[in-house]
Amino acid sequence: MKATDVVMTPIHKEGHVFIVIFFAISFGLFFLAEPLGWVGLILTAWCLYFFRDPERVIPDEAGVLVSPADGTVCAISEASPPAELGMGDDPRVRVSIFLSVFNVHVNRTPAAGEITGLAHVPGKFLNAAATEASEENERQLIRMTTSDGHDIAFAQVAGLVARRILCDLEIGQTVARGDHFGLIRFGSRTDIYLDKGLEATVKVGQTMIGGETIIARVAK
Repeated sequence: MKATDVVMTPIHKEGHVFIVIFFAISFGLFFLAEPLGWVGLILTAWCLYFFRDPERVIPDEAGVLVSPADGTVCAISEASPPAELGMGDDPRVRVSIFLSVFNVHVNRTPAAGEITGLAHVPGKFLNAAATEASEENERQLIRMTTSDGHDIAFAQVAGLVARRILCDLEIGQTVARGDHFGLIRFGSRTDIYLDKGLEATVKVGQTMIGGETIIARVAK
């Protein structure tokens, strides 16, 4: 990626206040010691990079779900959907994506449809790549009925560094595939629970591009 690409990439609105704070601190550090000021500017540049919100090309193929986040697939397993969403205990395929502090942290809806459930669960701040993070860490849970009738769930999971989950969705809201719906600060995980009739199309270790990478499709 070119430096000019980073500079020209839009910045998520939630990052504006952090960027101003980082820049103000850096300015003050120059009066204390010039090397500290340069360190501050480097951190300010990283803050700009973290809150970047690049444009994405959303697939228009019917019957597919896209990744809700950038990152790396850290696990594909069978797990019961979150009890807070009232989806029953039957195991479903769960695809988990780990986001490092260098990934884009803007989250996107995996499919078009209606938001049918929301639940925020307080919890720990374990390493987001750990298996137990899905059940023990602080998380925001979302249930959706897709436009083709599938009942899915996805979750924003806080991590070791993350301390703030932002979710803009409301119950009854209709969304399009790839819409922005939130952000997690700073390093985290997202999970998606697939409905019967959907099959994962990704593998552990695969790099995801939020809103672009097809993560599942209707089974043939």
